[in-house]
Amino acid sequence: MEDKYDFQEREAFWRKYWEEKGIYRTKIDPQKPKFYNLEMFPYPSGDLHMGHMRNYIIGDVIARFKRMNGYNVLYPMGWDAFGLPAENAAIKHKIHPAQWTFANIENAKKTFNLLGMSYDWDREVTTAKPDYYKWTEWMFLLMYKRGLAYKKKATVNWCPSCQTVLANEQVIDGQCWRCHSKVTKKELEQWFFRITAYADRLLEDLKLLTGWPERVRIMQENWIGKSEGVEVNFRAAETGDPITVFTTRHDTLFGVTFMVLAPEHPLVDKLVAGTAYAPAVAEFKEKMKRLSEIERLSTEAEKEGLFIGAYAINPMNQERIPIWIANYVLMEYGTGAVMGVPAHDQRDFEFAKKYGLPIRIVIQPAEATLELEKMTEAYDGPGTMVNSGDFSGLPNEEGKERIASYLEATGLGQRKVNYRLRDWLISRQRYWGAPIPIIYCDRCGIVPVPEEDLPVLLPDDVEFTGEGLSPLAGSASFVHTTCPQCGGPARRETDTMDTFVCSSWYYLRYTSPHNDREPFDREAVNYWMPVDQYTGGIEHAVLHLLYSRFFTKVLHDAGYLETVEPFTNLLTQGMVLNRGEVMSKSKGNGVSPVVLTSQYGADTGRVFILFVAPPEKELEWSERGVEGVHRFLNRVWRLVKGLAEAKRAGKLETESEFDRETRRLTHRTVKKVTEDVANRYNFNTAISALMEMVNGLYAFREKLGERVPLALVEAAETLTLLLAPFAPHLAEELWFLLGHTESVHLASWPAYDPALIVAETVNVAIQVNGRLRDRVDVPADISETQLKQLVLARERVAQAIGGKEVVKVVTVPGKLVNIVVS
Repeated sequence: MEDKYDFQEREAFWRKYWEEKGIYRTKIDPQKPKFYNLEMFPYPSGDLHMGHMRNYIIGDVIARFKRMNGYNVLYPMGWDAFGLPAENAAIKHKIHPAQWTFANIENAKKTFNLLGMSYDWDREVTTAKPDYYKWTEWMFLLMYKRGLAYKKKATVNWCPSCQTVLANEQVIDGQCWRCHSKVTKKELEQWFFRITAYADRLLEDLKLLTGWPERVRIMQENWIGKSEGVEVNFRAAETGDPITVFTTRHDTLFGVTFMVLAPEHPLVDKLVAGTAYAPAVAEFKEKMKRLSEIERLSTEAEKEGLFIGAYAINPMNQERIPIWIANYVLMEYGTGAVMGVPAHDQRDFEFAKKYGLPIRIVIQPAEATLELEKMTEAYDGPGTMVNSGDFSGLPNEEGKERIASYLEATGLGQRKVNYRLRDWLISRQRYWGAPIPIIYCDRCGIVPVPEEDLPVLLPDDVEFTGEGLSPLAGSASFVHTTCPQCGGPARRETDTMDTFVCSSWYYLRYTSPHNDREPFDREAVNYWMPVDQYTGGIEHAVLHLLYSRFFTKVLHDAGYLETVEPFTNLLTQGMVLNRGEVMSKSKGNGVSPVVLTSQYGADTGRVFILFVAPPEKELEWSERGVEGVHRFLNRVWRLVKGLAEAKRAGKLETESEFDRETRRLTHRTVKKVTEDVANRYNFNTAISALMEMVNGLYAFREKLGERVPLALVEAAETLTLLLAPFAPHLAEELWFLLGHTESVHLASWPAYDPALIVAETVNVAIQVNGRLRDRVDVPADISETQLKQLVLARERVAQAIGGKEVVKVVTVPGKLVNIVVS
């Protein structure tokens, strides 16, 4: 055997061995506790780099660790295979999206296997295959039957580059989340899922997710955006039309000095019809159409408005207040009308200052008196109500309740709960997605496709131009069909579903991926669900994660699932940086797993990814760091190989003077690695402990010379077990060299003996007036009195004291003694 580990040959050998033995295949086993381990599955858009792989390597370590700890682990992998990049590639390269997608899947799968991922490939799912999207269509029909899928005309976010609609969640800073083109507005007939029907439960059940990062729960809470307030009925002075306003600050109603309507509000045109204000209003409305929702709602955007020449009547004091339209008010949020209270709302304050509108103080704080001429910002805190008619003098929170009761008693308003969350727009005007199983009949109207007719298959006779409506609209074989109800001529829906629909339930399909009778087997799904550990990017906090929670609750209500939340624990890994920038193919700074493994081996790449930083933190790629990890693994190889050779030769001593220290180092390392992985997923500190153990074992070997005690070989076996989740190929090689005949990944995780962890002696530093003067080894259980006597009797300490008076002796048990002298 060579002194240097032949990683290329041996890693390939062990991957083939694992596949042939099928050691990662999973089945239901009631005799073991289950552990469903999952990473967010990838979109196969091209070659994977090490930035992508961090997510999956973390998940693989967790899966291997849990298996060795006696869990029945479900660890599957699949492909989020529908989506716009495939269709854009088809347009660019004149090939079918399936051809591009499935070629990328094959490449990605090779990369996963190259890095030694322990997936159960028998459970592989691909969302773009009919055996999967048949059940995505089934999910749509379930939503439709339960009144949760509906169609309506709506102003939607339109990406001119992708030529498709985007959900609100897919517009980031006014740009398409995928291609970063500027998003515009368009009015279309669209399909929606009524996720708002689950708003309260999605919010309330965040309390169940104690295993999720706090910031993810806060992001979801803010996205749902529940607010409790009142709807107040103002009215237009000129026409008497009601103008309903939702507010959570009804304690400030007497401070309203203007009204702002959304430019799209249906009352605007009525109020300006035939007036001199009409042309300017029309121009302002046209300008707003060119702005995205995100731009208009941004707190950074300058507030822009226009007086429309009309007035509203405040129901609390009958005052006439001017009506404006402004960029920051939208019809999609609330009622499309906002009351302006500039003294107590910062946005209204800025608007009033810009346009010279009145400001009236109606809440005075307890600690100071607000003065209009000195106000530089709005006051939105608690206080006493003033200038508020019969409600003046009340604490504002009490005033809120009384005003709400007054509004309801007089019919001028009512208590109301509002949400920021909007229904999920799922229609996409593209080909490469799951067809929406709906048929339109002139006689019967909207007709759902019968379940027995699923799947509605994507046709092949389509042209990919990237222009106009869905490519499906140009396929006569797809569009023209017969009505399932009356048998007459009918046409199919030509929009496809948002790919987030496919990924909202894939974790359920893994539990029984070959079931052709239903989306998942009830017994299997209720055995495995919920997912115990989910790993994936923070960027999906209010997209995939929210949608998956919604799907789970719908399926629970329909009787298909016992669980109400899909993911018990969530780990959001940090980005991998290279030269200070996020590793990406477009920036040319991606590190290829293929190149890495050819130079250093898969285990080196895995251990480096895990060692450099905690999983939730950013990681800076370093070639020098990779080389350092490679050297460490070769040190492990040489150490264990030498001990294995001694074991095979029968040259082991049953006892040595270092046995106790060796076993103490071993058991301390087992404890450290176990706790770091099991409790905190601190893989970096776990690997650091393994490095310390290796250094310690080398030191013992040097002291022992040619002698090889049994305790040292036992330590090498434990080291190999501890290394197995991190460097699975090398650990397997060493395990067999040590004489074992079954995979290390089927072995049990080592336990530690608490009694062996405690040191018999400790090294104590001795200081005189804070300066180090001596060190001494003392019994670990020495008393404080005995320690002081022992230290003061030492010659070097007596010399340092030099006959001066000892003022006091401070001890830090097991570490330090400081003698303070005059």
